Amino acid sequence: MGKDDKDIKISFKLRCQAWWNGYDIEDVKARLLTQKNDDSQDKDKAKVTEEHAPAAEEKKEEGVSSLPWDKLRMEMTQLIWGDGYCGPGGKEHIEKMSKLLGLNSKMSAIVIGAGFGGPARVLAEEFGVWITGFELSKELAEKGMQMSTDAGLASKAIINHLDPALEQPFDRSYDRAFSKEALYLFPDKEKILKNTYDTLKEGGLFLITDYTLSNAEALENPDVQKWLKQEATQPYLATTAIMQDAIEKTGFSLRVNEDISDEYVKLIEGSWSKAAGIAQELAKKGSEGTKAIQSLMAEAEFWALRAKLLKEGHIHVWRFLGYKQNSELQ
Repeated sequence: MGKDDKDIKISFKLRCQAWWNGYDIEDVKARLLTQKNDDSQDKDKAKVTEEHAPAAEEKKEEGVSSLPWDKLRMEMTQLIWGDGYCGPGGKEHIEKMSKLLGLNSKMSAIVIGAGFGGPARVLAEEFGVWITGFELSKELAEKGMQMSTDAGLASKAIINHLDPALEQPFDRSYDRAFSKEALYLFPDKEKILKNTYDTLKEGGLFLITDYTLSNAEALENPDVQKWLKQEATQPYLATTAIMQDAIEKTGFSLRVNEDISDEYVKLIEGSWSKAAGIAQELAKKGSEGTKAIQSLMAEAEFWALRAKLLKEGHIHVWRFLGYKQNSELQ
C-alpha cells in the first residue's frame, strides 16, 4: 500500500452511504485515490485497478476475524437495535410475530437465542408469560440476566447460558417455544429440535426464525464464507429444505413455512438508517468516541454483508411454526 493510498480517509457517513447502496469500500477508496492524483489520471487509474484494489481485497480477506461480544460491541449494537436487542426486531416486531404463538398469562415459554433478553422481556411484560431464555453466548446471557434483574423481571424473564452438549438442556415442560435466529449456531440441529419437542407440552407451538442457505453451493460463495468467519459463535448453516425436513422428522407438524428475507432486510436497513446520527454524537466524546465509532463501523459492515447476501439470495431468513400434536390424535 502506497503513501497516497494511506492518505485516503473514508468518513463514517460515506462508508454508510457506500454499504447502504451496495458499493465496496475498497472500490470507493480506489476511486478517491484516482481523483486525488488527477495529474496522471490515466496512469494512476490503471495502477489502482490492477494493483491497489486486489491487494487491499486480499489483505481484507486475510484479516477476517470474528467479532467478539465485548462491552463496547454490546453498547454499540443496542444503540442501533434498541435496548435489549443485538439484532433486527424490536418490541413491535416481537409483539406482531409472537401472535402466532397464541400466548396468555397462564403459559410458560422458552426463548432460544435470547441474546440480551429483549424479546423475552417483551413476551413477559406484554402477555404475562413466564419466560426462560437460553443463550449460547455466556457474555450475552450474563448481560441479559442483569438487564432482566434491573427491569424487575428476574423471575419472570430469566436468561440462562445454554450448553448445547447437555443431554437435556431444559429441565421442565413448557407451553411454547421461540427461537430467534439461533438454530443456525447449533452443530446438531436434530438434537436441539428433539430437546425442544420433548420439553413442550402436547399442543405446544414452536416458532422459529432462522438463517438458511439457498443451496449447498452457497457455502462456496466468498462473501458467505467471510460472514461465517465474522460470527462470534461458529455457525452451522443448513439449507431451508434440510431444516424443514428436520423439523418434521422431529415430530412437529408445520403450520407456517415462509421466506421472510425481504421483511428482515427492511428491518436491517430501517435500524441502520440512523447510524450516521449516532456516529456524530459519538464523535463529540473524543478518543472514547473514536473507539466507539470504530466498533460501530465494524458492526455496520458486518450487517451490510449479511443484508447483501440476503438480497442476492445466497441465504434466507425463514419462518417456521411447528405444532406438537396431542398423542391421542397422532
